[in-house]
Amino acid sequence: MPTDYQSHEPHICATYILSSPSCSIYVGATTDLERRVYEHKTHAYEDAHTARHRIDRLVWWQQQPDWNRAHEREIELKGWLREKKVALIQVQNPKWIDLSYGLFHGSSSRFQ
Repeated sequence: MPTDYQSHEPHICATYILSSPSCSIYVGATTDLERRVYEHKTHAYEDAHTARHRIDRLVWWQQQPDWNRAHEREIELKGWLREKKVALIQVQNPKWIDLSYGLFHGSSSRFQ
């Protein structure tokens, strides 16, 4: 992870879905959503699947009470067919806009 990262928000434990410009989908879970999105957007792990395929647009997320629940939900979503994941995104974000730009108050400039 880049050493210049500084979180300005409380950590948000979450399950999330990222998309690429070509609508490839990635499902993940984290104990710090802001940090994790930052890592995806900056391609902090250049050999990672998300970096190689430009999957860095946050299109859906769900806050979880703790890591165990976030991880359980991640496993559940990864077991779904693509069509069901797309339907989940469509309910909350029909235009597939990048939700990270408005998510982190006062620090959204790092995602632009």
